[in-house]
Amino acid sequence: MSYVKDSPKSKSTVNELTKTALVAALYVAVTFVFAVISFGAVQLRLSEMFNYLALYNKRYVIGVTLGVMFANFMSPTWILDVPIGSMATLVALLICRALTKKIKNDIVKMVITAIVFALSMCAIAAQLTIMLGFPFWATWLTAGIGELLSMTIGGIIIYSLNKKIDLSK
Repeated sequence: MSYVKDSPKSKSTVNELTKTALVAALYVAVTFVFAVISFGAVQLRLSEMFNYLALYNKRYVIGVTLGVMFANFMSPTWILDVPIGSMATLVALLICRALTKKIKNDIVKMVITAIVFALSMCAIAAQLTIMLGFPFWATWLTAGIGELLSMTIGGIIIYSLNKKIDLSK
């Protein structure tokens, strides 16, 4: 009987997939626990804190995007929120990584990321306008403010966590 020894590459791949899946699952779980405030024109989606993980490692771009996709199935406007919300998150994460690539200060990176995500709430405002007839500009404003608040609370948590655990690994 022969046993195939795991190669370092396969262990690395499993490690990467596990971390990606864990972030996606955490995003969904936190959104679910706070579902009552996670959707709508006025929302405080605390799971948005996981957006900051993409600043530390590119693997989390996929993890967060998958988390958003699965969490958005709980949305009252899921038919648009799943594809559009997920794509908006992916694009915003990629923009944030590009804008902050050469910046060393984590707080500056987080401020830029929070602003990008608040601006990206135009996608949510558009969905709510199309599906529920909400006024676009007012909805973008309230969703953007909610996003800034979520990202501020989440930024404090992720910044503190990174001081204890190296999130880049």
